[in-house]
Amino acid sequence: MTNSVIQGLPRWTLAVPPLAFVVLIATWKRDLGTILLVLVCLGLGAAVIAAVHHAEVVAHRVGEPFGTLILALAVTIIEVALIVTLMASGGTKAASLARDTVFAAVMITCNGILGLSLVVGSLRHRVQGFRVQASYSALSVITALVTLSLVVPTFTTSAAGPQFSGPQLAFAGVMSLVMYGVFVFVQTIRHRDYFLPVTPDGEIDEDEDHHAAGPSTRTALVSLGLLFVCLISVVGLAKTVSPKLEAAVESAGAPLAVVGVLIALLVLLPETVAAVRAALRNRLQTSVNLALGSALASIGLTIPAIAVASIWLSGPLVLGLDSKDMVLFLLTVVTGLFTLSTGRATLLQGAIHLAVFSAFLFLAVSP
Repeated sequence: MTNSVIQGLPRWTLAVPPLAFVVLIATWKRDLGTILLVLVCLGLGAAVIAAVHHAEVVAHRVGEPFGTLILALAVTIIEVALIVTLMASGGTKAASLARDTVFAAVMITCNGILGLSLVVGSLRHRVQGFRVQASYSALSVITALVTLSLVVPTFTTSAAGPQFSGPQLAFAGVMSLVMYGVFVFVQTIRHRDYFLPVTPDGEIDEDEDHHAAGPSTRTALVSLGLLFVCLISVVGLAKTVSPKLEAAVESAGAPLAVVGVLIALLVLLPETVAAVRAALRNRLQTSVNLALGSALASIGLTIPAIAVASIWLSGPLVLGLDSKDMVLFLLTVVTGLFTLSTGRATLLQGAIHLAVFSAFLFLAVSP
């Protein structure tokens, strides 16, 4: 294990990705008994932990905000593939799966991940700083994307319900892709300094990793490849256990929208762990980048992909939110504006976001 290609990578991080992938292959499309179900859950958890480690190696090498962008894009691309696959095989029952999963991802990232990061970070460091310019610009794009893609369909004149017509869906897909592309350009090139971590005094920390030597290019490439293996395993294993999840949801009498929430929770596990670990290291800006960036990637990439996939999908595509979810989204935006306006994070702000997230979970199960 001293080869220069894998120098600096612990042995378990090299072993877990292929093992998780083997578990995925061995259990794919099989009826899971108790033993296989436990094996899949163990493989899912191990793959999540390994994915976080390899994402941090890549992030250390390329620096911020590129590192968090890589993880957000990788997770979202595979999330889109999972949604399209489930919609293709689910028929009319999966008509609202894309809407439920995307909205769940927004609530998880903007309230769950952000709130948890604020709470654990403030418990250890009391008050943490972040860049207002970065958080406000991300929140404004999230608000526009969700409104155009998930709120407007509820108020269109389509006779089929809260759906876009063909031209409307094409317009929403193009605008989502364009707005996300502009945001990535601003984040990585035009105003990259807005998204850099800050010191406890609020100054930009250009060299956030000066305390440790960065990994070599070859090591970073190995971690990047293993990261994708982990993410494929995470989504594949999540899809493997989804029949059990759906059966549990139906037996509990809960709405089918809960399935979309569970899918989003499983897929976003790597980003959640990475964001919390960054907050514990007093790198709240990285946590904010991950939370809001993941929400943007989920909307900005999923809607265009679903718009293209709808050409081949035979079932309906319901995108419009109901009144309950629109109220929750409005509350999320208002709360986010207050939280992100000061550049300083405290325990109270995190608790508020977690309260909103708890309300979302409760109302998803008991609408």
